[in-house]
Amino acid sequence: MSTIQTGTQRTEVPFRVDIVGSFLRPETIKRARVQFQNNEITADELRKVEDTEIARVVKKQKDVGLKGVTDGEFRRSWWHLDFMWGLEGVAKKVSKEGYLFNGIETRAETAILSGKIRGTNHPMIADYRQLARVAGNDVVARQTIPSPAQFLAELQRNHQTTAAVYDNQDELVADIAAAYREVIRDFYVAGCRNLQLDDCTWGMLCDKGYWEARQKEGVNVNEIAKLYAFVNNEAIKDHPADMVITMHVCRGNYASTWAASGGYEPIAEVLFGTVDVDGFYLEFDTDRAGDFAPLRFIKNQQVVLGLFSSKTGELENKEEIVERIKEASQYVNINQLCLSPQCGFASTEEGNHLTDQQQWDKLQFIKEIADEIWH
Repeated sequence: MSTIQTGTQRTEVPFRVDIVGSFLRPETIKRARVQFQNNEITADELRKVEDTEIARVVKKQKDVGLKGVTDGEFRRSWWHLDFMWGLEGVAKKVSKEGYLFNGIETRAETAILSGKIRGTNHPMIADYRQLARVAGNDVVARQTIPSPAQFLAELQRNHQTTAAVYDNQDELVADIAAAYREVIRDFYVAGCRNLQLDDCTWGMLCDKGYWEARQKEGVNVNEIAKLYAFVNNEAIKDHPADMVITMHVCRGNYASTWAASGGYEPIAEVLFGTVDVDGFYLEFDTDRAGDFAPLRFIKNQQVVLGLFSSKTGELENKEEIVERIKEASQYVNINQLCLSPQCGFASTEEGNHLTDQQQWDKLQFIKEIADEIWH
């Protein structure tokens, strides 16, 4: 290994080797979900299958050496929509078209408003309690949800149904933030001490093509960035001091494809300088994410470098990874850096194009590198 400044291990999230959240869905869950949709098994029977597989994936995470574990997002179809559908005033809807990725279109589903938004009795609170029981006390049971800005963006995507409920954007933003604060409180009461906000809105804001398209519509993209930062901050303000809140930013992850390109520079000052989270999980696995210079705006947050692709089972070149960590450490102290894949292995139930074993081999590879740098 090339010479590199070494650092110390961490005892709280983010850990030096970490994950974004999702894992490939086991065939048992996929079969059970089809059976449930065909009314061949009950919701309780489906949940029992999920419980069994979540216990298994938690054990696998522990076995590979992770100190923070998730439920693999095994109860979800989407990384974001399932959470949105669990909020009061939100309904599931088949949309005219899916999300557009590079050469592929997703299933056509979305979230629309059926009434005012509230965060009361969100079903994922019970899911978290089950994860915490399975995880035990020797690891941190982590919870991932889409960011408030991501929810706002989804509602803006369906502007007609949103405007029918909220004719005032300030009221909409206020209710989103209030609903999230309610959910965050409930997660905390359930024992959650690490909440990760997944936010692809910033990935889109990095994309020059997106900027140009919105500017043609007369939209000020800088104002969009400030709005997204504002709603995120309003949602997490006054959260308990011992609850670590982090944010994951990427450019799309569906069936091993991507949605956006561009470095963080256009949004770095707003994102890193004003969003009040404790750490950022950042995509850096390809040239599409640009260089590390935007990290100069990082304050005292941890930065989890997503230098490893979750889209392929091929292992990265170790020496190249070490050199990139050295580059990043020119902008952020080595003890503010951690490592992870750039995204989950299955942001949707379809999953990326790699095998179950390959995802665990990749995590073991990441841990090997992290252990050599942070002792």
